[in-house]
Order: sequence, then C-alpha cells, then structure tokens
Amino acid sequence: MLVLFDNGTPRTLARHLIDHHTVTEARARGWEELENGELLSKEEAQTRRRRT
Repeated sequence: MLVLFDNGTPRTLARHLIDHHTVTEARARGWEELENGELLSKEEAQTRRRRT
C-alpha cells in the first residue's frame, strides 16, 4: 500500500510504516503547496496514469 504524507504528518511516523508499506511525502514529489483535496486529486491522477 502507498502511504502519502502531507506536510503536517510527523516524519517519525514513517519509520513505523516503512517496513510494511511504500511511504512517501508530498514534499518529495514537489507537492508541498497542495492541501487535502488537492493532494488527493493529484495522487489519484498519478495513479491512473501509472495504470494505463
């Protein structure tokens, strides 16, 4: 499962999930300015592109 953290998520939380999930941060994708619905919409669009 992909876990996408926004900028408000504590970085230490990733350490607890990284062994079982793919963890990435919005800032690593250049999306640090996106919030909530915008962030989710962007990720959904990226996921659709990867599937096709």
